[in-house]
Amino acid sequence: MKRKLLGIIDATTYHEDLEDLLTHRSLAALPFAGRFRIIDFVLSNMVNSGIGSVAIFPKMQYRSLMDHLGSGKNWGLNRKRDGLFFFPSAIVDSEYNRIGSFDLFAANMDYFYRSTQEYAIISNCFTVFNIDFAPILDWHIRSGCDITEVRRQDGSSLELYLLKTSLLLNLIETRDQTGYSCMRDVVHDMYHGHSICHYDYQGYAVMIDSIKDYFSTSMNLLKPEVWKNLFLPEQPILTKVKDEPPTKYVKGSFVKNAMIANGCLIRGAVENSIVSRGVKIGKGTVLKNCIIMQKCQIEDNCYLDSVILDKDVKVEAGTSLIGTAQAPYVVQKGTKQGALMNS
Repeated sequence: MKRKLLGIIDATTYHEDLEDLLTHRSLAALPFAGRFRIIDFVLSNMVNSGIGSVAIFPKMQYRSLMDHLGSGKNWGLNRKRDGLFFFPSAIVDSEYNRIGSFDLFAANMDYFYRSTQEYAIISNCFTVFNIDFAPILDWHIRSGCDITEVRRQDGSSLELYLLKTSLLLNLIETRDQTGYSCMRDVVHDMYHGHSICHYDYQGYAVMIDSIKDYFSTSMNLLKPEVWKNLFLPEQPILTKVKDEPPTKYVKGSFVKNAMIANGCLIRGAVENSIVSRGVKIGKGTVLKNCIIMQKCQIEDNCYLDSVILDKDVKVEAGTSLIGTAQAPYVVQKGTKQGALMNS
């Protein structure tokens, strides 16, 4: 990329409709597709686009996120110059729960002053997509725009903004005079004096802001046409590497149209489901349309349909859990579900 980009990921967002899955983690660290976290998508997009300096701004419950990303080694960002940076926010007021909060950035101005990249791209942390930012930057420069907002095919914003780093600094420094608190304020104000352009992204992109969206987006990954549009060989989605043995399928087990990660033990039946690492599924157990996160244990003769099990959940023998596509049954992390509890 001839003109270098600075990557900025706002990981402060909290969606109440995802509350049951965000008790112990930030939205950016929400597990997805069996082996990824949601932030892996935008971070991989930045790395694949040649961005070598990425700043992540988390707010609450970010221990899981920092454990996942570490030094950025799995994304090639553990380097002497530039690399991956964390700037936890001390701002807790919900007023600033907007993508690209200028108060959030103002607390870390030294980072922006030291940055040598001419342009900056600001993104949320909860969009599932695979995008190359280089053509967008070229389009932005040719169009003579001050700020480019990336949108989906339906015209709705992806809350993704590209602008010169110098303009971003000016917006941050003058926020008290202008009254702009975030990038959205600037883009939506008719009297800002900046040229605003809109880039329509034609690829697959879903913003995860509710349990329903999380469930439906996950289930759509089981469709080959969706998978192929999201996981591109030339633009891989990178994640934390965990060395685990292959999954063992015991004689008599049954699997149909499912994604199953490493380290599992499958004795029952799994259909139209996503199963993460280290999950144990007992004999006579049936899973349909489920999302099972890491290290869950589902004992014998259980029946689960349209269920989301967070990490380390234990489901006792003979338990039946049933939800719907519109309202999946969610079991929070580290809890136990038994037949008597649900009778």
